[in-house]
Amino acid sequence: MITGGTGLVGQRLIPMLQSAGYEVAILSRNPKSGGSVKSYAWDIDKEYIDPLAIENTSVIIHLAGAGVAEKRWTAERKDLIYNSRVKSSLLLFNYLKDKPNQVDTFIGASAIGLYGADTGSAIINESGIVGTDFLAHVVDAWEAATKKIESLGIRLFMPRIGIVLSNKGGALRELLKPPVAAPLGNGKQYMSWIHIEDLCQMIVFGIENKDLKGAFNAVGPKPKTNREFTKIAAKIMGKPFLPIPVPKLALKLMLGEMAQIVLGGSRISAEQIMQEGFQFKFPKLEEALKDLKQA
Repeated sequence: MITGGTGLVGQRLIPMLQSAGYEVAILSRNPKSGGSVKSYAWDIDKEYIDPLAIENTSVIIHLAGAGVAEKRWTAERKDLIYNSRVKSSLLLFNYLKDKPNQVDTFIGASAIGLYGADTGSAIINESGIVGTDFLAHVVDAWEAATKKIESLGIRLFMPRIGIVLSNKGGALRELLKPPVAAPLGNGKQYMSWIHIEDLCQMIVFGIENKDLKGAFNAVGPKPKTNREFTKIAAKIMGKPFLPIPVPKLALKLMLGEMAQIVLGGSRISAEQIMQEGFQFKFPKLEEALKDLKQA
């Protein structure tokens, strides 16, 4: 059972799971009949989940959450970003607590935003301290809500997701949308990225390795600075690269508080998941981008 199944990650994950022999269903605000994936209704505001949704379900993959970079951060948008994650996690917890079920594994998405918008060049692992900005506050509350699942005797695997690279949308498309690619701010901020294929494979890895518990950074092993990333992406994707950076002030005027997403950065370690035996298909940025260009 997947929440957020129609999102960027969910759309890639579902066929991967189906090809591996899993029967997949989704929770949706607008469930549809027919198709290769069953859908069941849920409504976070009304605290409702279809009573039949979790029948015969052994794994829940919770990916739902309003996009943090889709719209300017008004007070209303911030509430939506927070509630779509925290309230949805609490809703699932209460549902599993109150209804007989066979769920033994819960994959609860999290984000590297937990560590703060800008942690400089220090290498951050899963024991890194929680940041003080808005997104760090959101992710901290999100994880706290998700961790309640463990009290029900259900195994919890939490991938802290970095910048997901896909040719279907997300950060890569936005970065290359202008006619000329240029560094943002000073360009020295680190971008901890992951190819969407590797992220989805990591989720499957978390399902199938029953000893895995807790939080794991879901990023590739070789983060790049914004300048390095932009230059490589421009070359591979056939865009002109302008070494003159987009000024911080211009980004702040254009994006408001949300500018911290692109002006800050974190150098996140993937060592812990690799020590558990996970192998990246695309450990290098050049390989990842070439694959996405061909796909």
